[in-house]
Amino acid sequence: MRTTDIQRCEVRPGRLVEWTLSTATVETAAGLPEDSRPPAYIQESHIRTARSVREDGLFVPTWLGAAFDIPGPVDLGALQEALRDWTLRHETLRSGFRWAGESGDEMRRFTLDADAVSLQRSDVGEFTDAAALVRHLQRRFDETADALRWPNLIYTAVVRDDGTSVYMAFDHSNVDAYSLHRLPAEIHELYTARAEGRPVAERPTGSYVDFCEAERADADRVDEDHDVVARWREFIHRCDGRLPAFPVDLGLEPGGPLPPQKMLSEPLVGAADAAAFEAYCRPHGGSLVGLLAATALIVHEIGGGPVYRTVVPFHTRATSRWADSVGWYVGGAPVEIPVADLPGFPSLLRAVRAELQANRRLARLPLARVLRLLGTDFRPTSPDLYSIVSYVDSRALPGAERWAELKAYGLIRVSYGDQVCAWVSRLPEGLWFAGRYPDTDIAHKNLRLYTERLRDVITGVARGLA
Repeated sequence: MRTTDIQRCEVRPGRLVEWTLSTATVETAAGLPEDSRPPAYIQESHIRTARSVREDGLFVPTWLGAAFDIPGPVDLGALQEALRDWTLRHETLRSGFRWAGESGDEMRRFTLDADAVSLQRSDVGEFTDAAALVRHLQRRFDETADALRWPNLIYTAVVRDDGTSVYMAFDHSNVDAYSLHRLPAEIHELYTARAEGRPVAERPTGSYVDFCEAERADADRVDEDHDVVARWREFIHRCDGRLPAFPVDLGLEPGGPLPPQKMLSEPLVGAADAAAFEAYCRPHGGSLVGLLAATALIVHEIGGGPVYRTVVPFHTRATSRWADSVGWYVGGAPVEIPVADLPGFPSLLRAVRAELQANRRLARLPLARVLRLLGTDFRPTSPDLYSIVSYVDSRALPGAERWAELKAYGLIRVSYGDQVCAWVSRLPEGLWFAGRYPDTDIAHKNLRLYTERLRDVITGVARGLA
């Protein structure tokens, strides 16, 4: 899906309806015993970061969401049943955390049984102005899909005579981009079954809560002498003791307050150029390798640094058991490209491929576990620990061919942060770029320059001009 924020996902006026977990469900959850399955390291790091930033006096919403249309008149009863069916399919959505222990600093999980989960519907009213509706949705998502509360999800629908737009938001601890990409097709499938009175097809789906337990058990068997920890120690040392930022001037004052952010989202290149770029890069590993090579070249041009260092996100859905599961299945691998020593794009491709081949396995060990073993005091002051450039090819996902028709978007909350996060998506219509960056004149200038140069490099390679 195209990635953007709530302001740019074609919101249209209509009658707003919303669903949250019911009062009875919340009351039941309050009395539940502890679930022995622990949080994933990435969940714990995310929630602790949110608490640290909040304690510093700043509310930083970090929810993710999805938007898509259901054409024609909608049956709201069937839609509510479909939303509940989908919620029950994914155990993490009925699981949460409490602070416990003598110090009140330990995270303990609780999980509802499926039969204890119900949704309650609120008819909010008619909106005739799209901007007012966007403001309302953002405020409700900020309030409800908050890392420090539970439940932290909300479903909404904007109903019109010719169709309905669905907008859903979740705290990041329960979803990643891949989870959101699968969402429109799953909801459409469930809604159609309910509207037609057909039984909902059972689909065994791996539980992210089970994954958290298994991943954490594996991570806890690693100690500070493990070679993966040693590789991260060396990488962070070469980053001057920090995790890497985007290596261009962002106009930030050292030690200054966490700045507000802006979003840049737009088409990058069309389908023909995307395919030609992929074909050129395929012998070296494909479009991800090409994107990182192009980024290394461009930030060297803009910032002048001799080595490009970044953390590359990879999914951790290592087996088919987790393929359809909703959760935050993401790890990171360190990458270093000595761009000043590499003449030409082909040499950059070879260097990136070698780095990814050597380091991708490092993404299997959660970075939060690595930092704990390193003993480094990374007290988080920003929701993003480091800068990323991410690539995902989502064309093979169910329903991808209808995303443009259904106005399907993956939503990212843009609030505060001092890092640059860039996402490039391969869609049926080409490559889409989305970037979140500090709201300064210098950052805007350099992110615009980066995006334009990225387009130039891709088209130049695709058309044999590079």
